[in-house]
Amino acid sequence: MDLVGVAEIRVMLGNVSRQRASVIANQRNFPEPVAVLAMGKVWRKSDVEAWIKKHRPDSPTS
Repeated sequence: MDLVGVAEIRVMLGNVSRQRASVIANQRNFPEPVAVLAMGKVWRKSDVEAWIKKHRPDSPTS
């Protein structure tokens, strides 16, 4: 299982700022994290990719 944090999500969204990636990751319709670690939340990469494809079709990973 590939996991991603906010740092990876910001790149997946086209190198948005870390703050912007955090705002997006905290939206109600964003996938639930699979774990919350000391370094922060982590998500399944496939869940984030599916969300980006649906909600941000112009992003580089869609």
